[in-house]
Amino acid sequence: MKRNIDLGLLILRVGLSVLMLTHGVPKFLDFINGNMSIVGDPIGVGGLITSILVLIGEVVAPVLVLIGLKTRMAAIPVVITMAVAAFLIHGGDPIDVKEKALLYLIGFLAIALMGAGSISVDKK
Repeated sequence: MKRNIDLGLLILRVGLSVLMLTHGVPKFLDFINGNMSIVGDPIGVGGLITSILVLIGEVVAPVLVLIGLKTRMAAIPVVITMAVAAFLIHGGDPIDVKEKALLYLIGFLAIALMGAGSISVDKK
């Protein structure tokens, strides 16, 4: 039974992280090509700071979750990024527009609560 849980956590981690990277990598490439304000400024800290926070939440943290390194802590920036996307960026939009951000939020929140499982770099 424990093996099935670990396998399920691996599938959840890898699946969500790879899908999140499909959103983060293009933003990262845009950022390194000179666009220092890739997402606007929904939280009022400036475009550059917001862009760096989004890149942490959509690139750095998902890579850590993907390999299972400091997974619980790494999932938190993704959860925060997706909460901002769902409730601030798309707050007034219909559910079908904010659904993707909510699904990522729920998935990474589950990972933050459960951890990586034994099939990971941390092996906990």
